[in-house]
Amino acid sequence: MKKIIDILLVEDNSGDARLTAEALKESPLKNKLHVTKDGLEALAFLQKLGKYEQAPHPDLILLDLNLPKKNGFQFLEEIRLRQEFRHIPVMVLTTSNSEKDIATAHDLGANGYVTKPVDLEEFVKVIQQIENFWATTTKLPPSCSLP
Repeated sequence: MKKIIDILLVEDNSGDARLTAEALKESPLKNKLHVTKDGLEALAFLQKLGKYEQAPHPDLILLDLNLPKKNGFQFLEEIRLRQEFRHIPVMVLTTSNSEKDIATAHDLGANGYVTKPVDLEEFVKVIQQIENFWATTTKLPPSCSLP
């Protein structure tokens, strides 16, 4: 049984990345956060290219939509087309609360969509709830089982 949850955060905002890291540090679940700044870098991580040659297969992806180079929609569409990545749970975590963005994300295979809270305490709580849900509540296919 896996003891540490590998989480890939795809986030170009360093402040939000720092907040997410702090929220996960406070979590009772053991996790390792890996951060990439855009969709291209996240794909390199998943494919274990270049500096990501030793990257783990993530148990969960937290995905911002508004990213440089390859945005969150493009990244999501690409990984859902690839057999080796399609079962990784992806939670969209973004500032957008647009109904169109929510529908598009789900159409492209997002497992959930959360609008980032502005309040710091609420942000921490949301991150911990996402981790807890994916690590303890939901049932995943054996190829991507969490602890």
